[in-house]
Amino acid sequence: MDRVFKLPSTTFIGGKETSLPLREILRRLELSYCRHIGVEFMFINSLEQCNWIRQRLETPGCMELTADQKRLILARLTRATGFESFLSRKWSSEKRFGLEGCEILIPAMKTVIDKSTELGVESIVMGMPHRGRLNVLANVCRKPLYQLFTQFAGLEAVDDGSGDVKYHLGTYIERLNRVTNKNIRLAVVANPSHLETVDPVVEGKTRAEQFYRGDGEGKKVMSMLLHGDAAFAGQGVVFETIGLSELPDYTTHGTVHIVVNNQIGFTTDPRYSRSSPYCTDVARVVNAPIFHVNADDPESVIHVCNIAAEWRATFHKDVVIDLVCYRRYGHNELDEPMFTQPLMYRKIRSTKPCLDKYAEHLTAEGVVTESEVQDVKAKYDKICEEALDRARKETHIKYKDWIDSPWSGFFEGKDPLKVAKTGIVEDTLVHIGKRFSSPPPNAAEFIIHKGIERILRSRLEMVENRVCDWALGEAMAFGSLLKEGIHVRLSGQDVERGTFSHRHHVLHHQTVDKATYKPLCNLYPDQAPYTVCNSSLSEYGVLGFELGYSMTNPNALVIWEAQFGDFANTAQCIIDTLLASGQSKWVRQTGLVMLLPHGMEGQGPEHSSARLERFLQMSSDDPDYFPPETEDFAVRQLHDINWIITNCTTPANFFHMMRRQIALPFRKPLIVMTPKSLLRHPEARSSFDDMVEGTEFQRIIPDEGKASQNPGNVKKLIFCSGKVYFDLVKATREQGLDDKIAITRVEQLTPFPFDLIKNECEKYSNAQIAWAQEEHKNQGAWTYVRPRFETTLAGQRDVIPSKKGWFVRLFGKDDPKPHETKPDERTVSYIGRAVASSTATGSKAAHLKELKSLLDDTTRL
Repeated sequence: MDRVFKLPSTTFIGGKETSLPLREILRRLELSYCRHIGVEFMFINSLEQCNWIRQRLETPGCMELTADQKRLILARLTRATGFESFLSRKWSSEKRFGLEGCEILIPAMKTVIDKSTELGVESIVMGMPHRGRLNVLANVCRKPLYQLFTQFAGLEAVDDGSGDVKYHLGTYIERLNRVTNKNIRLAVVANPSHLETVDPVVEGKTRAEQFYRGDGEGKKVMSMLLHGDAAFAGQGVVFETIGLSELPDYTTHGTVHIVVNNQIGFTTDPRYSRSSPYCTDVARVVNAPIFHVNADDPESVIHVCNIAAEWRATFHKDVVIDLVCYRRYGHNELDEPMFTQPLMYRKIRSTKPCLDKYAEHLTAEGVVTESEVQDVKAKYDKICEEALDRARKETHIKYKDWIDSPWSGFFEGKDPLKVAKTGIVEDTLVHIGKRFSSPPPNAAEFIIHKGIERILRSRLEMVENRVCDWALGEAMAFGSLLKEGIHVRLSGQDVERGTFSHRHHVLHHQTVDKATYKPLCNLYPDQAPYTVCNSSLSEYGVLGFELGYSMTNPNALVIWEAQFGDFANTAQCIIDTLLASGQSKWVRQTGLVMLLPHGMEGQGPEHSSARLERFLQMSSDDPDYFPPETEDFAVRQLHDINWIITNCTTPANFFHMMRRQIALPFRKPLIVMTPKSLLRHPEARSSFDDMVEGTEFQRIIPDEGKASQNPGNVKKLIFCSGKVYFDLVKATREQGLDDKIAITRVEQLTPFPFDLIKNECEKYSNAQIAWAQEEHKNQGAWTYVRPRFETTLAGQRDVIPSKKGWFVRLFGKDDPKPHETKPDERTVSYIGRAVASSTATGSKAAHLKELKSLLDDTTRL
């Protein structure tokens, strides 16, 4: 054992020495690898990166800390522990998802922040589950404690919205980091109970911040994600998010992941909740180093956190810290863990808290005295008591105190009901159209596909004829916004070309790899940047990413397009918990656009329907409420709704709708049922006359044919939405019934255009009214529009002003009538497919038979 060996160049245990006795070699290796840190890094295929890690773990004395550093760890651990015990004493029967058993998380996060700010980071975006969230808000972000404590008081909110439980809320804070004496911005993103849903949102928000700051290497803005062990291993969105980490248009140049590994997911232990040895194994796919560390050894934890922050700053890649800890109480404080883990919890009850262990260790070392330990505890307890006294004086809570993305200056000085104009001068349309239709400037050298040449020629012809198809209308909307300085980002599977080969925003050199030309990036010398990027084959992760991106800056048009609208159901969690309800829960607005190709065209069950009915069902407009018909009816409806849902049939309407997203004085998500066959339909074209100044988005497009010229003779008034309109028009023309049947397109379904529908019904007073749709009866818009038509036709209304807008009471036959308005006795009948469990048939013959039946019903008088 005392024989001296020359040390190889692959180890750093010698420090300045080049040879050591075997006994000392073993001792040093055991110190590095056989104590409280286990590191997985040998799968990384870079010798430089492996040696970098090895050097920080093996160098003699690498873990030594000064007395001041140890006292700082103790103080932070005391605050983390004191916060939990204070909440436990004051609100013993409240769920709070405390950190007991992993209090070291707070000093760990603060260490990552300290080291990162020291290395140049100015802003950190964080996402985390419920466990320890209140503690993080209090002790990492330094959210005013009284605001946290008022959340326990059950007070009413002073602002609009339904709110959320306290351990889902986010925050945004700018403060001085006392350790590095540098300013730091911290944002904790609000999130739902669906664990890990916040991951891609944080990455999108971080990417956007980096973009707007010109931080192309992620040196100033970084993301930090906290996870539970069971969720990190179990939730697929973790893999989807990690899969984005190295993609050029999605990377945030490295995320620090911290796993609070309390070795139990609700009541399920790891033997039954994952198949891999470690909960962190999913991170190996991107060659992220993984540091497993015993959470009861604070100095090892801090050492690992410093290494992780340095790794991220050096290599700009993901890194994982696995805090191996325990959960002192149940899943929440009202839970009894002995039901399911009796042996584990017997051990936990006899285990001293980490703070007590570390305080004894430092006292034995002579770093602190027993009275100093008690003083730090008492001082923090006094701070909490004073904050509670202040909280007791509060009479209301404010949701806006918890906003995670403040848009400073966006709402100030604006009329909340004034929409900017969406029509533009014709010269701009022509300029954009010509640029979009032109080959690259160096066309002789840049060889484009023959098919693209034909497409560009036909586009140029359209521009000369003052018309546009869908792709041209979209390009004009994007191009005009870029001209006005609005950043546009379009993301999703196949968006560069378009799933249906209609867009072609990126032209590829046919003989040179990676040589591309983007026409919309070359419209004007001083235009805003345009980003169009094919995504990974993910919906949940990528939609979450784009949502996060859209939250950062209101003056950008951020769009996610599904390959087919049907596939949006894989991202249902983002849609339900963040898009539909984000504003009411967290006062958080977003103007994110979802383009969902939709239409029954015989392509089978998963290539037909974007599930319009699901989006409509989540809309917050009351079917029994007809708003007062004021001048600002349309914009007031938009202001009060949770999101906008449209099913457009003309390129001009799509153009205005995209521009309206930016023209509005507020932001709402926009869900668009986009076409497939209409992308090239000869009748789905628009004249420039419908896009120039003085024109705007049409919520409905009334019948403009023979029927509209003699409305008294019309026998049937059909309302419809989307592609089916063109089938209905064709059928009525072929039967010679276009003077007897009027067809009105409802382009905006939510909020419902009550006023315009009423006018149409009054215009065709002798006609029976029907709603036609291509979707099955239990799907599509029928169940949504039916009660709203009934309200429109009911006639007698009493408008009563209320605190939150208007309330409208509909009067029955025996009610006193406020004013005489004869109710319309007509009812709305249904034209369309019968009910079905599948969205569409897979048989072409059956599809055509269903379509014939639908058209026969349409033309039957």
